[in-house]
Amino acid sequence: MATVHRRHLADLHGAARLAVDATLGVTGVVEAMHHTIQRVSAPVGTAPGVGRTRGITGFVYRCVRGTTRLVGTGLDAALPPIASLLPEGEPSPERDAAVAALNGVYGDHLARTGNPLAIEMSLRHRDRPLDPRRPEALHAELRGRGPGARLLLMVHGLCRNERHWRREGHDHGAALADDLGFVPVYLRYNSGLPIAANGRALAALLEELVVSWPGEAPEVAVVGHSMGGLVARSAFHHADAARHAWPARVRDCVFLGTPQHGAPLERAGHWLDRAMDISPYVAPFTRLGKARSAGITDLRHGYITGKPREFVPLPRGVRFHAAAATLCAKRGALADRLLGDGLVPLESALGRHADPSRTLAIPRSRQWIGYGMGHLDLLSRPDVYAQLRRWLGG
Repeated sequence: MATVHRRHLADLHGAARLAVDATLGVTGVVEAMHHTIQRVSAPVGTAPGVGRTRGITGFVYRCVRGTTRLVGTGLDAALPPIASLLPEGEPSPERDAAVAALNGVYGDHLARTGNPLAIEMSLRHRDRPLDPRRPEALHAELRGRGPGARLLLMVHGLCRNERHWRREGHDHGAALADDLGFVPVYLRYNSGLPIAANGRALAALLEELVVSWPGEAPEVAVVGHSMGGLVARSAFHHADAARHAWPARVRDCVFLGTPQHGAPLERAGHWLDRAMDISPYVAPFTRLGKARSAGITDLRHGYITGKPREFVPLPRGVRFHAAAATLCAKRGALADRLLGDGLVPLESALGRHADPSRTLAIPRSRQWIGYGMGHLDLLSRPDVYAQLRRWLGG
């Protein structure tokens, strides 16, 4: 018989909370539609009132909400005390993958409501959490690899975690450790939070690590896939504002399929929401679409500071590299613009922009394009790794 662990109960508690929140949300959508129909609103335009029904109908909806909140309160009171009596337990890769995906879609809501499923940012080494205030073991491993050994920080993308670097039997971090002597450290974070919030938290974590390092801190290389590249850029931005010491230790930073200027898929979702708002009979459903996380909406234009449309150039003193992919077998302007790697257009992944003042200063010699590959292929294709090895071993 399988042992019940504290984590199992915490996951049950988190799922129950999410179910309560979802029930309240759907109730609100249904009531808003009911209200619009009662008022016989015009098919186009804004519905009058606040979307709440009155009389017996309103009483029924209030009862549903009240009962749902009562159930949620009862679960909040009952489950944590029981969980504290159980052993901690180890999470499975499947569980972690599901939680990472959930955080990508609703992570800001999970964090805001204190849901146990919300991921807290952490550094990971050898599949274990790494306390940045106690880097002695990491220091000893670097010394064991000889002079010139460097740290390698791997930052995953949206809806993913550090285990997703392992794809089709390959892990860029592990391979670079074998070939170039790096010591890889992986970031785990809630990808549904605003990119600026994750960047600020990462900057603080790295500063803690560098300040706590025994003696002079080692050189660092950073590899970010997709949103991970934006989080890394945001960390540099916040570190500069806080006058942190760690950016001076970074020599190389590689972007893999990073939407530097945004991703069309999220922009399409935004315009769909705007279109649905035109009719009061359809508008309530936009609440469901707009519930997607702040991390996803930040991908609309690649926001990294928390201030819409603020452009931040790359910091000096770091060699930046950009690898992009396209599904096309050979380059063509129209195909690149429409397809890219299926999620990110080539121009965005390479940091190029129609406005020269917003183009990232990545030299052409440090740009690379992979043909006939998709967004996730950047994590595992041999030619991508060969380019990584050339850049970081140069």
